[in-house]
Amino acid sequence: MIGKLNDHLAFGATALRLRAERQQLLAANIANADTPGYKAVDFDFAAALRNATATGQGTAASAASPRHLPVGNAAGAPTLAFRTPSQAALDGNSVELDAERAQFADNAIRYEASLRFLNGQIKTLMSAISG
Repeated sequence: MIGKLNDHLAFGATALRLRAERQQLLAANIANADTPGYKAVDFDFAAALRNATATGQGTAASAASPRHLPVGNAAGAPTLAFRTPSQAALDGNSVELDAERAQFADNAIRYEASLRFLNGQIKTLMSAISG
């Protein structure tokens, strides 16, 4: 029973966790907008969600023995990439503040939507359980 509940809520919980991680990255980019040499980082949310929700399909190299350590992105952590600025700064900083703010606002709205969706799923399950 618990396994089915976990399966039912896993996608929403994973999406929420990835949105929170991305929000932290975007906030760090904004906070370092004036730091010389800072390189803005982000990740592809759709690819990260696909990798995190995959059930043993390409998220990590399969081990020949259970004692082997996993190779690759086994924990479902997103693969970070440096952003390429449209106009290079003289101090080497790649943060474009307007673009970062727009991404931050977009991600915040999507985080709230994911949270509301997950909350709706939980309320539906609670009403089904209570009858």
